[in-house]
Parts: sequence; structure tokens; C-alpha cells
Amino acid sequence: MFSFFKKKPADTVAPPQQVAAPPAKPADAAKAFDGQPVPNARNTAVQPPANVEEKKRTWLTRLKTGLSKTSSSLSILFVGAKIGDDLFEELESALLMADAGVDATQFLLDGLKRKVKDEKLTEARQVKDALRTLLIALLAPLQKPLELGRHHPLVMMITGVNGAGKTTTIGKLAMHLHAHDQSVLLAAGDTFRAAAREQLMVWGQRNNVTVISQESGDPAAVAFDAVHSAKARSVDVVMVDTAGRLPTQLHLMEELKKIKRVIGKGMDTAPHEILLIIDGNTGQNALAQVKAFDDALGLTGLVVTKLDGTAKGGVLAAIARTRPVPVYFIGIGEQIEDLQPFNAEEFVDALLGIAGQS
Repeated sequence: MFSFFKKKPADTVAPPQQVAAPPAKPADAAKAFDGQPVPNARNTAVQPPANVEEKKRTWLTRLKTGLSKTSSSLSILFVGAKIGDDLFEELESALLMADAGVDATQFLLDGLKRKVKDEKLTEARQVKDALRTLLIALLAPLQKPLELGRHHPLVMMITGVNGAGKTTTIGKLAMHLHAHDQSVLLAAGDTFRAAAREQLMVWGQRNNVTVISQESGDPAAVAFDAVHSAKARSVDVVMVDTAGRLPTQLHLMEELKKIKRVIGKGMDTAPHEILLIIDGNTGQNALAQVKAFDDALGLTGLVVTKLDGTAKGGVLAAIARTRPVPVYFIGIGEQIEDLQPFNAEEFVDALLGIAGQS
């Protein structure tokens, strides 16, 4: 089952598998989003999903296909391999080529060598399984659901460089939030890119979502207006789109800090989520973006897009070792179902070309 979000009441922490309705909607039923309608006062009878397992299999197949360029260089090492220095050297090269980074690569190799010695592993398949275990343990801390209902509205600030898929991701998230019975308001704070406002307006029309925008307005003012509007309308979630920029563009990074400060003036404790959208194809450059944006804003989560066809899927290992910001979602295509919650086991199995273990 897909579990997109977790809801939590204002005064208690819900168990991981439990969902509690936000305070503003006490009649809402609690359910973790699994791709099906969420029961509420208007929809109390939800039919058993006949195609959930099929969707799950389709997603795992597509994830495996998307990461095949990375997995091919890793999985082939264990075909008829002899356990020894040559295998470890080849594995080191493959991990580095997959952009796992020096730190994560050395960490995994050291752990693998210890396992081979301590557990007296003699077969290539055993070593591959040991690597799987180590990778899952490394990436598991990144797996975290996005919690709904702890603030009303929940204010999300979305950042990322141009081309990472930021605006498209916002549109997909809005659709998934609607499926989870959440009302959404979008703020077109990307006044830096000419087509960004229009693109977000299109997503708003598709989702029947209000978009707050100004043709030539200050992005911080747009964000402030959006927060006040959401409070007045009792909207559940506000997503503020911000201008794409490189972390080396210091004046633009300062503008991001300003937007964050102004959002805080509109609502105490906001923004509650600061998400960075990164392109999975950019490898170590994506890691540099995580460091820079985290230093400037204090990131709460990541969305990794465009993993389909990448040879650099190992970058999540580098993130886990260097800057372990939670990965809320991963994307492998343009369709709405191509954005799903990050699951460490599923990802590692796809990374190693392993089927049927998740």
C-alpha cells in the first residue's frame, strides 16, 4: 500500500500507522493515504481497492526500470564473482560512478568487509544480500512521511533550482493532497521565471485550487497574502512556490531567507515545512544543493525527481551520510502516479536490481 501522508492531532503524536484528523475538521475520519478516497462525513463507505496491488507492482517495476542504469553497474558485479579484493575494488568504482560519494562508499565497503569476515560469507549472492542490508540501514533514516494536521494551515515553502521539476511537483502534491481530503492553496512566489506563474495557474485549474499571485509582485508579499488568505478561508495546506536559483546566486538566496521571515510574520511557527526539489540526475551537484539550501533555510524534507533513466541513483547514500534530510517523495516520470513516498527497501531493491523482497 502507498502511504503518502500521516495526519496527527494538534496535541498528541499519532503512532506511525495511525492518522488523526486535523482539529479544524473533527468530523473527518482518519486514514493513511494509500491512493484511494479518504472517508469523511461526505464519503463514509470506501470500497476495497481492487487495483491497489496492481498499482504497487507497476510502481515497483517502473522504479526498477528507472534505476536500471545505476543497478546494471552494481548487480553485474555479483554474477559469478569470487569474494576478494577484486570484487571490493570493482564495487568501490561502481558506487563512486553512481555518485554515492567517497564517504558513503567507504562506509559501505568497510561494513561489507566486516560482514564477510564475521559471517563467513563465501558466495556472491550472500555478499549482495549483505550490501542490501547495509544500504537499507543507511537510507532508512531518510524515510519519513509528511505529517498533516499538526498546524492549520500547514504552510510549505518549496525551493529548488530551475529545471528540477519544482512547479510540476507542487501540482502533483496538490492532487495527492486533494485525494487525502485536504484543501489546498498555492502561492505563485516564483516571479523570477517568466512562465512559472502561468504554469502554476494551470496546475491550480487542473486541481480546482486557488492560486494567489501578482503579475509583478514581490514574492515575499505573495507568500504573506497567501498565508493570510488560507487562515481566513480555513484552508488545510498552503504551498508557496519560490523562484528557482542556484545556491551560488547569493542575492537570490537572501531573497529566499526574506520570504521565510515574512511567512513567519504571517503565521507564528510558519513555514512548517521547507522542501527542496532536486533532480536525481545531477548526482553530487544535488548534494551540494542540499547543503547550501539547508544552511540557508533549514530544510525539513526533500523531493527527488527525474530518477527514471539516471545512472546516479547512489546520490541518496551520499545525502544520508553527509546531510540526512528526510526524503519525503521520489519521482520517476511526468504522470501523477510517478510521484510516490520514498521507501528505503523499495529503493535499494531497485538500485541493486532485486525483485520481490520489498
